[in-house]
Amino acid sequence: MTEAIKVPEIGENVEAGVVVAVHIKEGDTIAVDDTVIELETDKALVEIPSPFAGRITEVLARPGAQMKVGDVIARLETETAPLQTENEAADGSPADTGEVTEATEPGTVAPTKPAAAAVVPEAPATDRSPVPAAPSTRRIARELGVDIYTVQGSGPGGRISEADVKAHVRRRMPEPAGHEGTVPSADTAPHPDFSQWGPVEVKEMETVRRLTAQSTTTGWSTIPHVTQFDEADISGVMAFIEKNAARAEQAGARLTLTAILTRVAAEALKRFPRFNASIDVASNWIILKKYIHIGIAAETPRGLLIPVVRDADRKSILELAGAIGDLTSRARSKKIKPDEMQGGTFTISNQGGIGGVGFTPLVLWPQVAVLGVSRSSVRPVYIKDRFEPRTILPLSLSYDHRMLDGADAARFLRWICEGLEQPLALFFE
Repeated sequence: MTEAIKVPEIGENVEAGVVVAVHIKEGDTIAVDDTVIELETDKALVEIPSPFAGRITEVLARPGAQMKVGDVIARLETETAPLQTENEAADGSPADTGEVTEATEPGTVAPTKPAAAAVVPEAPATDRSPVPAAPSTRRIARELGVDIYTVQGSGPGGRISEADVKAHVRRRMPEPAGHEGTVPSADTAPHPDFSQWGPVEVKEMETVRRLTAQSTTTGWSTIPHVTQFDEADISGVMAFIEKNAARAEQAGARLTLTAILTRVAAEALKRFPRFNASIDVASNWIILKKYIHIGIAAETPRGLLIPVVRDADRKSILELAGAIGDLTSRARSKKIKPDEMQGGTFTISNQGGIGGVGFTPLVLWPQVAVLGVSRSSVRPVYIKDRFEPRTILPLSLSYDHRMLDGADAARFLRWICEGLEQPLALFFE
């Protein structure tokens, strides 16, 4: 039968892109998840996979052409349904991922995997036939506690995208109580005619700014924020950077304070696992993640992007420096892929290069904490009967108060400060 390969939903509010490369031609035989085109959006360069296997009969995509979500890229002849994807057993059931969900109270037996639609209970799906979804989509579903079989796919052949999973979660979230029939929200209230007071200019909001507006609104409206402040003496860290900068450059990396902070934060997350978790209030679950992926907030010409360093606890400082430099560089040049900005368990936002003595960073849902870094300064510090010039770094930790208390945050942030001041203490216990 003839199937159409269409431009799938790439991400929230990403509606179109420009074709930069076509990887197929008429007569080619392709498999499921083979890349058919590369599409450049306002946010990233994306490889579009095929949800079908078969022989290409017609190619409609052309380099340089703009294509929208739903446009037909190509058509192919196939006699089989979409093949099962990675992380799926041969009988159509999802493979065991090895993830563990822990109960909130000691002695309570926790389920080994979150049930379907953790936000609002729903009946499990009865159809367990293979589900067309990429491994990255399945990973997002597991992280959000969603049964992939209950999600309605909007892509070709019912293929499920990450946007479909997130939309499924939003649909099952209960409406906030106590606000019906009151003042309209800032998002829906009509603006006055500003031009009556002077000249104005109306510009369309860029895609990255729209995505940032949505994610920050979700974080602020969902998470009760509290921010903890502390300071670290990083005189030794700065001396370490100066001493090893040339060695790092020879290895193709730029040694930065962010790289060292990422390594220290990764160790802190291992010792304070509740900061590396997500909370499901509706089902009374705490989802403790057994991996540490740290997002690094990066300013780009298009707005704020947060590429994610995978397995930060398993990388050396030199490896982290290289990874951070590569990710942030590609984020600024539109070459980063969407899945490289997903799956983070904790975030670091370093504004020290710009200035400021402190700020309250916003937690990125469904994470529970974010570390803010401000500009360091040299101050006189009284040590052993005399004042010495020391480099002091202001830090701020915002956290989800539903999950963490002030004492938890104070201990976590103090541990990071001491890890920067006395790095050998990291390996003492």
